[in-house]
Amino acid sequence: MNLRLALLDGVKKTKKASLPLLGRSEAKLPSSPSEARLETFPSPAKRSYQIRFETADFTSLCPVTGQMDFAQIVIEYVPAALCVESKSLKFYLASFRNERAFNEAITNRILDDFVAACSPRHAVVIAEFSPRGGIGLTVRAEYPGGDPQPVLKRNSR
Repeated sequence: MNLRLALLDGVKKTKKASLPLLGRSEAKLPSSPSEARLETFPSPAKRSYQIRFETADFTSLCPVTGQMDFAQIVIEYVPAALCVESKSLKFYLASFRNERAFNEAITNRILDDFVAACSPRHAVVIAEFSPRGGIGLTVRAEYPGGDPQPVLKRNSR
């Protein structure tokens, strides 16, 4: 067996063993983030590179009123040994649809769960929540910690 076939065979075995959501159309959305599982696979490159996920259809619930909050979520990360599989991320993010929490808590939970799943070299989660009462809210959480970068630049006078 040549190296290419051996690698492809290894990928198939890894896919079946560690990526149960991938390729399954009957998979059910988890009812909460604690039931969701972020699946990972080995990073295909040794060099440093960046991955960006974006979704505009994130929803959660206001902890006080129970009204829906809508957000665009961006996750950028530099993988170390593991990458997050995108279908599992989609299911994980969808699991927040019935979650009652403040936007700041949700953004930080997403980052914490993401870091726990793949131990990246660096990760940033930016959540742009749609305006409610005329005020939009953007939350940026970063790993590793340190002083957060400004989300928006202000016009200086």
